[in-house]
Amino acid sequence: MTLRELSGKDVIRLKNGENLGRIDDLAFDENGGRLQSVILRGRAHCFGLLGCEDDLILPWESIRSIGTDVVMVDADPLPGKHRR
Repeated sequence: MTLRELSGKDVIRLKNGENLGRIDDLAFDENGGRLQSVILRGRAHCFGLLGCEDDLILPWESIRSIGTDVVMVDADPLPGKHRR
């Protein structure tokens, strides 16, 4: 599976069915080259003119399944950096 295919899927939290968004980036371990987490960019407010929400970081281990349309996760996302 490619990043492009993965980024086209909605990320759903198993605990409450919340749609967290879509995967925008991946983070790798510098030493071992292993996939550490997926990054969801914060949603823009008013086309980004009023800023954006914080990015969300989901550990790779929290992904429970990757289906044809969605990625199911079993963890609360960690807050990422705040973009303006």
